[in-house]
Amino acid sequence: MNRKAIYLLIIIYLAFISLGLPDPMLGSAWPTMYPEMRVPVSYAGILSMIISVGTVVSSLLSHRLTKKLGTGKVTAISVLMTAVALYGFSVSNNFLLLIIWAIPYGLGAGGVDAALNNYVATHYASRHMSWLHCMWGVGTIIGPYVMGYVLALGKTWNDGYKVVAVTQFGLAFLLVATLFLWKENQGQKSVEKTAPISLKHILKLPGVKEVMATFFCYCALEQTAMLWASSYMVLHKGVVAEVAARYAGMFFIGITAGRAVSGFMTLKLKDTEMIRLGQCVILSGIVVMLLPFGRTITLIGLIMVGLGCAPIYPSIIHSTPFRFGAEQSQAIIGVQMASAYVGTSLMPPLFGMIAERLGVVWLPIYLLVILVMMALMHERLLIKTRR
Repeated sequence: MNRKAIYLLIIIYLAFISLGLPDPMLGSAWPTMYPEMRVPVSYAGILSMIISVGTVVSSLLSHRLTKKLGTGKVTAISVLMTAVALYGFSVSNNFLLLIIWAIPYGLGAGGVDAALNNYVATHYASRHMSWLHCMWGVGTIIGPYVMGYVLALGKTWNDGYKVVAVTQFGLAFLLVATLFLWKENQGQKSVEKTAPISLKHILKLPGVKEVMATFFCYCALEQTAMLWASSYMVLHKGVVAEVAARYAGMFFIGITAGRAVSGFMTLKLKDTEMIRLGQCVILSGIVVMLLPFGRTITLIGLIMVGLGCAPIYPSIIHSTPFRFGAEQSQAIIGVQMASAYVGTSLMPPLFGMIAERLGVVWLPIYLLVILVMMALMHERLLIKTRR
C-alpha cells in the first residue's frame, strides 16, 4: 500500500474505535440510570430497540448514500450525528429525552457500519477486516471503563457520556479534515459507480435470507450479552454497580483480543472455519457461565463468549463479496446490517421482559438458544452459496 492508502486505513480504524466507544455504555451505566429515571430495569431494552431501528434505516439506505456521497462523507456525517446524540444523552435527565436522542445515535451508527464494512471487504484482505473490528473492540473496552471510572470518582453517568461525546466530536473533525484521502483513493470510485440494486432483487438471491438470519442471531447474541452482562453481575452475582461496569468490559476485552489474534489466524484458516471456531468457543463460554460457582468463573465465561464472538462478524462480512459478487456486496452488506440490527432491536428487549418476570439468571440459556439458531442458519448459507 502507498502512504496515502495507509493513512486512509488508519482513519478507518479510528472510525471503528469511535463506533465501538458508546455501544457498551448503556449496559454499563444502566444499573445506575434506571433507579434515577424511576423506570423498570427492562426499559434498557426500549432504548436499545430505538437505537437499532435507526441503524436498520441507515443500513438500508447506505448503498444509495454511499453511491451519492462517497464513503468518506457518509462516515464523517454519521460520526457527527453520533457525537450530537451522545452529548444529548449527557444532558438528559429523564427517560423521554433519552428516547429522543437515541434516534440520531442509531442513524449515525448504522451509516458508519455498513459503508466501512463494505469498503474494507472489497479492498482489503481478511486480516484487515478482523483488525478493523478489533478496533471496534478497543472502543467497546474503553467505553465501559470510562463509565466505571467516572462513577468511581463520584460523578454521574451523564459525565461519562459527556467524555465520550467530546471524543466523537474530535473524530468527526478529523474525518472532515481528511476527506481528500477518500477522493484521491482510486478504490473508492468503484463503489460510487455501483448501480443501485433493489431490495426485491437482493432478497431473491440464493443464500441472502440465510445470511440475514445468521446476522440477526449473531448480533442478537452479542448485543444481549453486552446490554445485560452488567445487570447479570449486579442482580444475580451481587456485584456492586461500579465493579460490574468494569466486569462487563471484560466481555469486550475477549472480543478485542480474539479479533487481534483472528487477523493472524486468517492467514491459515478460511472465513467459514473461523466462523465455526467462534461458535464452538461461544458454546464453551455459555457452559462455563452455567456452572454453579462464584463470580470469577462467571467472568471467565463472559470472556470466552467474547472470544467466540471475535471472528464471526468480520468473517461473514469479508466472505460477502466472494459469495455474492463484489458488484452486489454493498447492497447485500447493507441488508445484512439491517437484519443484524433488527436482531439487536428485538432480542435484548425480549430478554428484558424475561428478566423482569423470571430473573436475569436465565441469560446463559437465552444466549444458548440464539447460538443454536445462528449455527443452523450459517450451515444452510454454506449449502446455498457453495462454490
